[in-house]
Amino acid sequence: MEPKRIQAPLTDEDVMSLKAGDNVLINGVIFTARDAAHKKLVELMDQGEPLPIDLTGQFIYYVGPTPAKPGQAIGSAGPTTSGRMDAYTPRMLEHGMKACIGKGLRSQVVKDALQKHKGVYLAAVGGAGALLSKKIKKSEVVAYPELGAEAIHRLEVEDFPATVINDAYGNDLYAEGAKAYAR
Repeated sequence: MEPKRIQAPLTDEDVMSLKAGDNVLINGVIFTARDAAHKKLVELMDQGEPLPIDLTGQFIYYVGPTPAKPGQAIGSAGPTTSGRMDAYTPRMLEHGMKACIGKGLRSQVVKDALQKHKGVYLAAVGGAGALLSKKIKKSEVVAYPELGAEAIHRLEVEDFPATVINDAYGNDLYAEGAKAYAR
């Protein structure tokens, strides 16, 4: 089956068109954020302060890229374990985030928040950071440069591959896959 091409940022209609198991190619602008950046963003939310990036319709890619080599937009940019962001993800969704990209399982709290706020969780292939970096055409730090690799980067991506794991309907590709092989 051909992958679906999707454009960042996403609308509610875009999100509702995606189902667990869909392979997608993402185009447009996405942002990076890991644990430390999520903590800072949620602290700003708690204080009612403006965020350094607009989360409306946005993708957050859980990655701490390595420095770019000469002639490259970015270094290796593979996904990090998503569960470390589970404590922050519902708040991010409340503030407009529509999609997050990482690897591994998500908690039931996150799955419920994806349904409530019309969001999706996608997985990128772990261990393929060098290949994934070729799909990133431009990278710039836009917030928290003091965090080094964990700073928030604005990425321009072209046909960035991912798979929908948890959709806005409550479906979970990992759970469905395990059932298929259960005896």
